[in-house]
Amino acid sequence: MTFWPNVVVATPAHSGVGASLSYRSELLLAPGTLVRVPLGKREVLGVVWECSTEPPEGLTEAQTKAVASVLEGLPPLNPRWRQLVKFAAQYYQRSLGEVAMAALPPQLRELSNEQLARRLKRRAKASASAAPEAGATTPGTAANGHDLSDEQHQALAALHSAQAPVLLYGATGSGKTEVYLRATRQVLDTATPEGDSPTQVLVMVPEINLTPQLEARFRERFEPLYGTDAVVCLHSGMTPPQRLSSWLAAHTGAARIVLGTRMAVLASLPGLRLIVVDEEHDPSYKSQEGARYSARDLAVYRAKVETEALAKAAHPSPLLPAGEVEQPRCHVVLGSATPSLESWYAADQGRYVRLAMPGRIGGGALPRLRLVDMNHQPKGAVLAPPLVAAMAERIARGEQCMVLLNRRGYAPVLACHDCGWKSACAHCSAYRVFHKLDRTLRCHHCGFTERVPRACPDCGNLDISPVGRGTEQIEEHLSTLLADVKRPDGSPARVARMDADSTRLKGSLEVQLATMHSGAVDVLVGTQMIAKGHDFRRITLVASVNADSALFASDYRAPERLFALLMQAAGRAGRDAAHSGASEMWVQTWYPQHPLFATLKKHDYPAFAAEQLTEREQAGMPPYGFQALLRADARTQAAAQAFLNGAAQQSLGLPYRDEITLYPAVPLTIQRVANVERAQLLVEAASRGALQRFLSAWQAVLLDCRSLPEARGLIRFAVDVDPLAI
Repeated sequence: MTFWPNVVVATPAHSGVGASLSYRSELLLAPGTLVRVPLGKREVLGVVWECSTEPPEGLTEAQTKAVASVLEGLPPLNPRWRQLVKFAAQYYQRSLGEVAMAALPPQLRELSNEQLARRLKRRAKASASAAPEAGATTPGTAANGHDLSDEQHQALAALHSAQAPVLLYGATGSGKTEVYLRATRQVLDTATPEGDSPTQVLVMVPEINLTPQLEARFRERFEPLYGTDAVVCLHSGMTPPQRLSSWLAAHTGAARIVLGTRMAVLASLPGLRLIVVDEEHDPSYKSQEGARYSARDLAVYRAKVETEALAKAAHPSPLLPAGEVEQPRCHVVLGSATPSLESWYAADQGRYVRLAMPGRIGGGALPRLRLVDMNHQPKGAVLAPPLVAAMAERIARGEQCMVLLNRRGYAPVLACHDCGWKSACAHCSAYRVFHKLDRTLRCHHCGFTERVPRACPDCGNLDISPVGRGTEQIEEHLSTLLADVKRPDGSPARVARMDADSTRLKGSLEVQLATMHSGAVDVLVGTQMIAKGHDFRRITLVASVNADSALFASDYRAPERLFALLMQAAGRAGRDAAHSGASEMWVQTWYPQHPLFATLKKHDYPAFAAEQLTEREQAGMPPYGFQALLRADARTQAAAQAFLNGAAQQSLGLPYRDEITLYPAVPLTIQRVANVERAQLLVEAASRGALQRFLSAWQAVLLDCRSLPEARGLIRFAVDVDPLAI
């Protein structure tokens, strides 16, 4: 008998290929089965979405191709996973196959059935040997952690009974991670009915550099209980074999805890019962390429889907009266010291449960904010003398300092002051950054790199000099300023740098974190990657060198991001209660009277949020309004804008068009990257439903507009729903 599976494959939305493709098979394939199918001249990985006994309407058997092979030994991807992928594709206006394939490890597309069978056999062996020994842990061991504070106890109790997503609003150092660990233990200890998948937990962090520290804590706590295979990571910094191994462990239920970045939200987790989104405010949770999804928002939706499925399959409980069943949930916890305004607003509206943990563990105080008015400092000073003196005092006492500058490299620009030449990138409308260590000019957008010229390329002037400052220059400058400062043992002060350049090599991040934790470094200079999540116990002083650049930015989200960054950075100081009273956050600014600093001084996030939400409401900005961006990449700026304006013109008459505002097309801030011109068009609506229905109807128009004569040279287009950067 012949069956007719519909299979989704990796096709971008702008390709015009349908949501799924029809094939034929001699086997009845269950929805969610992974298969290889012919597509053009290639054989690609696909997911069976449904399988019918009737041929597709209008197609004969001769007009369809047969499924090439089935990936044997893998359980089908379950209905909840497929529902999540379908929702993500619809909401973010992407093709079903594009989202589905992005959720699968790349190496899965390359393995033959024989290779996959060997992998699964090795994994089964490893899982068996990784199982914990009987009686390996007893109460009071590391598996139980330390005693909880009253706030932590209250948060755990409220989380257990919560019937909605939980926003855990806890000060930096309040012990949110311990709450995650205890909640995880409660979930993993929950017995499941025979035949059900073991319970699983997903814990997400915004950046790769936060995973080593968190992984160490989870392994210490749970490996003695559940085996060395119980905790796995999923992020883009892993090699393809590592990602495949972690995905297989999660998909088969061998991994009980999955730690990862935003990609992990789409992992296959058949026993999922708890999702933790740490630092939920971080913009890194929103993808900026491919399927532009928000992992935080998908986590909330995924928990809802899992909870609904659990309710349908609820089992009678011997602990309840006859006929009654337990109502299990998949809980979702959004944790942050500076929640996103969208989440804060959702809690104000009662859609989220807000749990507050304002106190620090051990009763320590939050760092005192000191504003350094740069108008009163020596002309040309990079670091204010009082700040340098304060750092020297800390180093002499054996304490550590941290300096935040969100700009890597030595200087943003290299310039000739005779003729005006600047180190512009030949392929982008941006400047190449001067990196002094390897004497290169490097574009951080397209990667174009050249050696620093000996003289100005335009006029031959030998005196070309850096303009502005990056982390390399601050590291060098501090090493000079602190050259005579001694540590308590009499050795010289040590300055280190942590940014995307210094942690590029495999294993370098872990080495740098270890040296910082050991106290071998006195001053750590870095970008925003050092400002969040790290538990550096010896830091008592944090300084922000250049915060003013975000105070007057055109992006309406800039104040929110700056406040969050400074609050998070301040939270790295005084995490040891013994030193918290003397901990400080220094901010160098030319505008000390700015209102943002007034609320920052009080660590008053609720007041800041209320002020920002009032401004957003008056302007109709999110979360009171809803936005999408239509982006276009083309060979010329004219072609990109012609496509966008043509799409706007042809949208007249579409459903809900009268509830939609379309703004004229404009170039992106950096309009050319790698010789590709970029433009965007903003779409706004007062209703999320109206925006979604309009965007769905608009897709057909967008496909037609590719053939406009004036849009010739269009390379691609994409819709970005709920954009974070405009």
